[in-house]
Amino acid sequence: MTRHTESGRPIEPVYGPGDLADWNPAERLGESGAYPYTRGVYPTMYTGRPWTMRQYAGFGTAAESNARYRELIAHGTTGLSVAFDLPTQMGYDSDAPLAHGEVGRVGVAVDSIEDMRELFDGIPLDRVSTSMTINAPAAALLLLYQLVAEERGVSGDRLTGTVQNDVLKEYIARGTYIFPPRPSLRLTADLFAYCAAELPRWNTISISGYHMAEAGASPAQEVAFTLADGIAYVRTALAAGMDVDAFAPRLSFFFVARSTLLEEVAKFRAARRIWARVMREEFGARDPRSWMLRFHTQTAGVQLTAQQPEVNLVRVAVQALAAVLGGTQSLHTNAFDEAIALPTEKSARLALRTQQVLAYETDVPATVDPFAGSYAVESLTDDLETAALQLMDRVAELGGAVAAVEQGFQKGEIERNAYRIARETEEGERVVVGVNRFRLDEEEPYVPARSDPGVETRQRERLARLRAGRDTAAAESALAALREAAGGTDNVLPPMKRALRERATVGEVCEVLRGVWGSYVPADGF
Repeated sequence: MTRHTESGRPIEPVYGPGDLADWNPAERLGESGAYPYTRGVYPTMYTGRPWTMRQYAGFGTAAESNARYRELIAHGTTGLSVAFDLPTQMGYDSDAPLAHGEVGRVGVAVDSIEDMRELFDGIPLDRVSTSMTINAPAAALLLLYQLVAEERGVSGDRLTGTVQNDVLKEYIARGTYIFPPRPSLRLTADLFAYCAAELPRWNTISISGYHMAEAGASPAQEVAFTLADGIAYVRTALAAGMDVDAFAPRLSFFFVARSTLLEEVAKFRAARRIWARVMREEFGARDPRSWMLRFHTQTAGVQLTAQQPEVNLVRVAVQALAAVLGGTQSLHTNAFDEAIALPTEKSARLALRTQQVLAYETDVPATVDPFAGSYAVESLTDDLETAALQLMDRVAELGGAVAAVEQGFQKGEIERNAYRIARETEEGERVVVGVNRFRLDEEEPYVPARSDPGVETRQRERLARLRAGRDTAAAESALAALREAAGGTDNVLPPMKRALRERATVGEVCEVLRGVWGSYVPADGF
């Protein structure tokens, strides 16, 4: 029986020279660190130093998350990645009625500058790279981070990290949007321009295919829809008057790493090649850094199982190996117990140790692009590139990523693929160890870490003290200036920063913008 890739392309039992008969190595492969970057964005890749080991963490209060960050740094993490709770992601304070029951549950609650101070207490912001997984209110959280750094004497030009800031994928696959697409893109462009002047080393967006993959996207869909979103962001910045080489070098991407190792390696190689060509030929970028697709990878949470959770250690190791063989710039490895609850201290440490074993005990980092020239991988790379380009052409025919989002195209395509995966799993065509084959008659008991139900109460009390102790007139004046900027054409980040400095909350800032721009309600009501 012929096996197929996750993208639906046949996998041949044997590959040979005939599968690359018309293949031009100079055009398709090139050198490492050179256009079209198929082999990696840097000439030496990991031979000089390993990728950034960036562990994603955040839960409960800022103080609890700060303790986990300190522990991860002590165990060798080289970059932090902040998980925010749902109210923060949706632009609501912890005392908002809609926040009830969700405060601190799937990430850390950050309502104000006081929370951000506590979140990074004792952490050297000029020496640690920080990634923040936040989208619709990304500008507010980044400004809070900058304000805390300035309080400690760290200027913006010394800060390094990434803010996800990718709202288009929220409409496609995840749902933590606030404003309609077009004002959201205006906010994205304002953040690009602000960072170009104030935080030049900061990655202003992490254009994400990860969440599409978690929603069911195939590798070809993940690449196509992510790069189509990237094209929309570039066009938005150009329309705002920015020069492409002024902002494109700070664009970054975020992909999943599945257990299907060969196709995942091919996916990363194809994505780099497509993006390099788009930036050089379509947008006329001249700076080679603008052609580079630099990306963070996270192992596939959707492939983890609650059944026999220790088996997830094997899955995560294979997925992490796929990311490294594919040339990722940074990596988060999931903990084996994440399908059940928040990771324990031990499981989070084991996840980090997985990366360290790959980096220091294997020979994979000793050579650049170990799969270069592989008949199988090069053929799969070409196949995936072709499939992704066909989908990108379809998005372009619909008027681009924003128009396609408004018509529900990407969401519908992903949902159809997710249904296919679910059907194949249910019918046994797709083997999931411990779920539909190799099951245990009785699962061993597992005691997960529990979230603290008192977090919401403490956050509410903290907000009450903040509002009682701040200069109310100064905060309201700053929010009024933000409202005026949002209604005009000025960059909204400078007045937003002033409001946050005056201890306005994230929820208050987002409510001002809701009042001007409105809230997004998808046509299908979901």
